Amino acid sequence: MKIEVNPEKEKWKKLCERPQLELEYLDTSVKNILARVKKSGDEALKELTKQFDQVIIDQLQVTEQEIKEAVNLVPDTLKAAIRTAASNIEKFHRAQKRETVEVETMPGVTCWRKGVAIEKVGIYIPGGSAPLFSTVLMLAIPAKLAGCKEVVLCTPPSKDGKINPAILFAASLTGVTKVFKVGGAQAIAAFAYGTSSIPAVNKIFGPGNQFVTKAKQLVNQEGTAIDMPAGPSEVLVIADDKADPSFIAADLLSQAEHGADSQVVLVTTDQTIVDKTLEQVALQIEKLPRKEIAKEALKNSLAITFNSSDQIVDFVNEYAPEHLIINAQDCDLIATKIINAGSIFLGAYTPESVGDYASGTNHTLPTNGFAKAYSGVSLDSFMKFITLQKLTKDGLNSLGPIVEEMAEAEQLKGHAEAIRVRRN
Repeated sequence: MKIEVNPEKEKWKKLCERPQLELEYLDTSVKNILARVKKSGDEALKELTKQFDQVIIDQLQVTEQEIKEAVNLVPDTLKAAIRTAASNIEKFHRAQKRETVEVETMPGVTCWRKGVAIEKVGIYIPGGSAPLFSTVLMLAIPAKLAGCKEVVLCTPPSKDGKINPAILFAASLTGVTKVFKVGGAQAIAAFAYGTSSIPAVNKIFGPGNQFVTKAKQLVNQEGTAIDMPAGPSEVLVIADDKADPSFIAADLLSQAEHGADSQVVLVTTDQTIVDKTLEQVALQIEKLPRKEIAKEALKNSLAITFNSSDQIVDFVNEYAPEHLIINAQDCDLIATKIINAGSIFLGAYTPESVGDYASGTNHTLPTNGFAKAYSGVSLDSFMKFITLQKLTKDGLNSLGPIVEEMAEAEQLKGHAEAIRVRRN
């Protein structure tokens, strides 16, 4: 990890930059993939799966028999853990349902808003070196609660041409029956354009690497809605002088192991904490099966010492982390000052891992500073809200003159006439 000591504010913007591929190469590559799928559909998906995943796929859709066989392969202990996580996630998201509230803005003028589920949604589940079956729960459960009519799942196949059994169990548990063996930017293209096998959707959900994120952004420009720009994972840890360095190191490594393009950041006012944490990182990383990936991520990661807690808060709000762990005695007070973060984890005993899997909050969160403008996935993400209004004759007679006055002032006489014709 790169070490910074009380960096000048002019340097903060540079420190907040995430590692990324050369933009021109990324843009060109993804546009090429999108064009191939748009033109050739399933055949392009099979060719790209062979090219990128080194797997030859005859049938893109996972069969019912494959799902049944996969469910039987999942250990009972893991099934129990997934069911508990699903229950917590459902409780948290069910509580987000809104009542329809009618408001009488003036006598005879009533306005309200109704929530309607997005009909067709696509959920992308990363499944390369780390098959994220937990993401199935995070996306399929709120989709089901919202009432989405069609939920389509795409995830890359493993080298044997199969989908990780836990992913298929989670899909079965949450009622997702349309599962396809397609990953990467080509899966996003299939969601956006549709193919003979994969139906086009209205909105695309799910995290992924920079190719997936770029594909989502590009199809969004063409008219397909997306949840948010959710790219490589990241965590920022605020630690005070009472924090346990072994806890901090474990939290940093839990995100570093996601991918070589992940980023982890430690901020503190105590240089000793930095030194002790780095010692623990060196010890703990050797125990990880994905240690080589974690080591690559650490090369682009930071440990920063500031002079004051106010500077830390300002830096965190500038960085806008996907995950923010506040491992400090006054964590609750610090949290009140944070305005830019995807999800916050408070205290020494709240590792980011609990949010990734089973506390109940959603782990599909904005990365790369997008937490300044985006929220994480919620029940509302799977819904759209339609406003309604209804006026009585008396209501129109009261409100009408106001609308006429404003319409005439904007030189939109037709608007005014639509009022007058009803009042005469």
